[in-house]
Amino acid sequence: MSLPATAFWFLRHGETDYNARGLSQGANDIPLNDTGRNQAKAAARLLVDRGIVSITCSPMLRTRETAAIVNEALRLPVAYEPAIREVIFGGMEGKALAPWFQSWMDGSFTPEGAESFAELTSRIDGALQRILAQPGPVLIVAHGGVFRAVRDLMRVSREGLTPNGQPLFCAPSASGWHIAPQA
Repeated sequence: MSLPATAFWFLRHGETDYNARGLSQGANDIPLNDTGRNQAKAAARLLVDRGIVSITCSPMLRTRETAAIVNEALRLPVAYEPAIREVIFGGMEGKALAPWFQSWMDGSFTPEGAESFAELTSRIDGALQRILAQPGPVLIVAHGGVFRAVRDLMRVSREGLTPNGQPLFCAPSASGWHIAPQA
C-alpha cells in the first residue's frame, strides 16, 4: 500500500462530548459540542486562501457538521465518502481508549465486533487512492482513527492523538511525507 504523491489537507472533526470525556466513538454518530463548533469556525479561518479546490467528508454527523461550518468560509463542492467513516470499535465504543487502544493499533487485540487496524488501513488506502486522484489539493474531513491509518500509509509515526479541529497539511517530498499543523 502506497499513497499517491499528492498533497492534501486533513481536518479531524471538532470536539464532541465523547472526545471531551476520552471515550471511543467509533460508529456512534455523535454531534459536535459547542467547543467543536468553535474549533470548526477557527479551522475555517485557517483554511481560507490555501488553494483547496474541494472537500471530501466522512458521512458521519460530527464530520458533516465540521465540513458545513468550514464550508461557510470556503464555499466549495463537498463529496461524502463512506469509506472514510470512523473505524468500528465494536464492544469498546463508548468506553475509555486506555488500555486497549495501543494493542488494537499494533494488531495484538481487536475488540469483539470491531475492525482490526489492518482492515481500517486497507479501507482508507482504497479511499485515498480515489480521493487523491481528483484535482487538488483536497480537504479531507474525517476522524482520528482514520488519520492514524493515513499516517501508517504515509510511513510516519501513528502515535499521538490527532487534535480536533486543527488543519493539517500533508505533503510528499523526496524524504517522505511531512505533516504541517496550521495554527
